[in-house]
Amino acid sequence: MSAKEIVRENISDFASRLEAMTIDEVFDAMSLLEKYSEDDVSEREETLPRISLVEEEIERRFPGQKLAPYRDWKQAQPLLW
Repeated sequence: MSAKEIVRENISDFASRLEAMTIDEVFDAMSLLEKYSEDDVSEREETLPRISLVEEEIERRFPGQKLAPYRDWKQAQPLLW
């Protein structure tokens, strides 16, 4: 799924779908949304709440670790940068 599709999706549907995603899918969604928020300023109001949802999901899965698991995953993905 692309960031544009995530942004267009109903936010409550995205939140429900997020719970069922694998951790790699969650991290991928976060990466897509971060890049999209930097590239498409006009949709930032729609993108930021979804980024917050993904952050909450990561913190729920990795209590007390904040976003460290995501940052570690991101560093291990050489094609993202």
